[in-house]
Amino acid sequence: MENKRRRVPALAPEERREALIAATIPLLHEHGVDVSTRQIAQAAGVAEGTIFGVFETKSSLVVCSVIKGLDPQPTVDALAAIDPALPLRDRMAQAADLVHGRFAENAQLMTAARALIIGQRDGNTALQLADNRSRLHAAITGVIAADGAQLRRTPAAVASLLLLFCGANTYGPFGDPDNFSGEETASLLLDGLLIRRGTH
Repeated sequence: MENKRRRVPALAPEERREALIAATIPLLHEHGVDVSTRQIAQAAGVAEGTIFGVFETKSSLVVCSVIKGLDPQPTVDALAAIDPALPLRDRMAQAADLVHGRFAENAQLMTAARALIIGQRDGNTALQLADNRSRLHAAITGVIAADGAQLRRTPAAVASLLLLFCGANTYGPFGDPDNFSGEETASLLLDGLLIRRGTH
């Protein structure tokens, strides 16, 4: 009889830990914190008991997976790669597209993170998420900083507004991500909403 469970080779404890986290992240996107250890074991191709040989509880695995899944480094790297020679408007549009994409992709993970923080009073997760926000904010500030003299607010304040709008547009009850491209977001932040006669 064919064994339907995908078997994986024996791994060192740290490798097993990383493999379980990698298997759990997509399940958190789909199921949130209600994912079961059985689902995780099947996705990882291991026996369910293997999980508890590496993690003390399902909750500890979920916490580690949420933190890993929400690591902003790929977005931070992409923001750093934006061509600094581009006009400010174009740089901000690219930054807004990257942030919108990150928020949309991780919406379920953010919900899971909030559930962990509120339901389990997980201060460590709260601190990690605060650090993630700081890193993302610093990266966006870096995209804007060279043209700070053109702005009524500091580059850091403009970065906060960009994050605020992208977050509300992704998670808020009045959000409409499909109708707000990065270009539109940059225009809202730089030009406001008034039509100025004689300008484009």
